[in-house]
Amino acid sequence: MQDIIRWLSKYQSDGVNLGIKELIYYQGKTALLNLSPRKTVQAKLAGAYLAKTKGRGMEFDEARHYQAGDDIRAIDWRVTARTGKTHTKLYREEKERPVFVLTDLSSSMQFGTQFLFKSVQAAHLSALIAWSARKRGDRIGGLVFNQHQHLECKPFTRQKAVLSLVNSMIKMQQGSQISRQGQEQISLANACARIRRLAHPGSLVFILSDFSQLDELAVQHIAQLSKHCEVIAHPISDPFEHQLPKVNFSQRVTLSDGLNRQQIVLGQKDTEVQYNNQHQAHFDKIENTLKQCKAQVFPIDAGQPLELQLARFSGSKNK
Repeated sequence: MQDIIRWLSKYQSDGVNLGIKELIYYQGKTALLNLSPRKTVQAKLAGAYLAKTKGRGMEFDEARHYQAGDDIRAIDWRVTARTGKTHTKLYREEKERPVFVLTDLSSSMQFGTQFLFKSVQAAHLSALIAWSARKRGDRIGGLVFNQHQHLECKPFTRQKAVLSLVNSMIKMQQGSQISRQGQEQISLANACARIRRLAHPGSLVFILSDFSQLDELAVQHIAQLSKHCEVIAHPISDPFEHQLPKVNFSQRVTLSDGLNRQQIVLGQKDTEVQYNNQHQAHFDKIENTLKQCKAQVFPIDAGQPLELQLARFSGSKNK
């Protein structure tokens, strides 16, 4: 309990409501993320990343025999003089790779039992991604949504782009906790369709959600997105969704999602095993489905500080 209080104090957070200070905090934590491309950069615009295809960029790649139609200004005179045969220089084109963050702050994300709401943890990770992208000089864009509305952030390279995303998440988190009867619901599939229109080929796209709405249509959009972009999915869950709390004696508790109520008995071994197995199967299905969509999958726990989890990720990669 003391560790939780210490971390919340460090973040200047209550774990439920979002504030500007806890998201700006991650400006100094960009070393936790490595945004280097894992797939070939395919964007058409110039930028800081080397493309696989050769072109008239600034980065020298190799010298080869001169061919009819080559630009005579690219002749490599040193190699030509040394070999006695005309050679021309080839360069590697530099491409840009915008970073987009799709952040789910809908009602199912407004849940947490130990540390942060899943929505708050998603916002923390989104802020870290945005600050890391800004440090690399990438353009940053995003889409933040809840069950009622969505906000699109056009990609820019300036700090203003990060602050726009941060303010959008704060506004959306506040709106997620307001009940609006009869209003059209926005689903994960809707959000994925919108991010497909925003993200150009070659972009890096992060999807942060509990994926409770991962239906067939959402899967189709993610699979299509993965064909042209590098997609990283972060399923976010709470410890309670994996394992029931330990109690000293059997007791009946009532659970509610705000609409439905259900009773469950804590302290019974059979109930615990059944609960654990059912929920593990649920999360395994989400992870396998995302991997089938060619997305990289890194689960995030809302019950632990983000810094500790990312440090373990990087440690396991270096082994």
